Amino acid sequence: MGLLTAQPVFAQAADQPREIRIAYSSAGAAGRPLGGGNPLAVAHQHQLFEDEFAADGIKIVWNFFPGAGPATNEATARGLIDFGHHGDLPVIVGRSTGLKHKIVAALGRFGDTHFVVPSGSTARSLEDLRGKKISTFKGTAGQLTLARVLAKYGYTEKDFRVISLNGETTRASLTTGDIDGSITAPYSLEARGVAKRLFTIDRDPDITSVTSFWVSEDFEEKYPDITQRLVTTLVKAAHWASLEENREDFFALSARQGVTTYDDYQQEYASYTLKERHSPLLDEYFAATIQRSIDHALEYKLIRRPVSIDGWIEPKYLLNALDELELQTFWDEYDDTGKIKNVHEVVSADQQGTVVQSQ
Repeated sequence: MGLLTAQPVFAQAADQPREIRIAYSSAGAAGRPLGGGNPLAVAHQHQLFEDEFAADGIKIVWNFFPGAGPATNEATARGLIDFGHHGDLPVIVGRSTGLKHKIVAALGRFGDTHFVVPSGSTARSLEDLRGKKISTFKGTAGQLTLARVLAKYGYTEKDFRVISLNGETTRASLTTGDIDGSITAPYSLEARGVAKRLFTIDRDPDITSVTSFWVSEDFEEKYPDITQRLVTTLVKAAHWASLEENREDFFALSARQGVTTYDDYQQEYASYTLKERHSPLLDEYFAATIQRSIDHALEYKLIRRPVSIDGWIEPKYLLNALDELELQTFWDEYDDTGKIKNVHEVVSADQQGTVVQSQ
């Protein structure tokens, strides 16, 4: 897989865990325990982990955090989480403060970026919003995306009154005009006539981020075989979420969260294949995007110290899963600029951890 090659998973003699605690850095409307928009939500709603470990008597404990990434970090710091789902900024913040985890799969990438204002707004550009109230969910990937968008047009957060609101409250506040703008999905708001797009940035790898799935170092050390089985099951969910025959079912499943509507998903994905958006690959693009996010987080003073990706991204479980499920070439690999690589390497997770074939 380009930069990242397979390594064997060596089973350790250890008692199996009584439970596996998974953090989902979001929640459904009104805090309901539901996720949407990625393969982890598929695994949850299809009960794939529960089915995988039922015969072992291992309980799956889901933790849905309305406080998003920062709340997941807090729970992880208290030793309450074994696996977690994070956007780029909170996973980097956690790492910078000493949280010990390894990224074992990706959960999402790419997409368009929409800056939305109330329908009655007279603003024609960000300049017209200077000094006015805009929102982001501080401490989450959305804050880093906002910083990148503002920087693209020559601004910083200091040029606006930036307040912290979650996605559900942001959309309600655009409807009532309590905020002057935010980055969010626009389609259902426009259909209701309550908001409109100020501008859209089409697919831009310099703006968008990647989503990570990680395991705590303590859990991985104790239970490498369990870690492998869970990652393999997650890859099965990613495969389901990447099949075009499941497009409408995926949108319906995701919309149950009650935050982003079915129509928003349908239109947001209109110019993308599911395979593009739901690739679990830890390819050159993933590593480069995480590094870029670290650099930007430092530049925008969202973290105080640099973070190294050396030893943080652990591909062996993913590569073993791709090998076992014969999905080595199902997802395209992307280079560090976000373009599909011309040569697709077929990686075998054999005991030598070597690339055995190229095509």
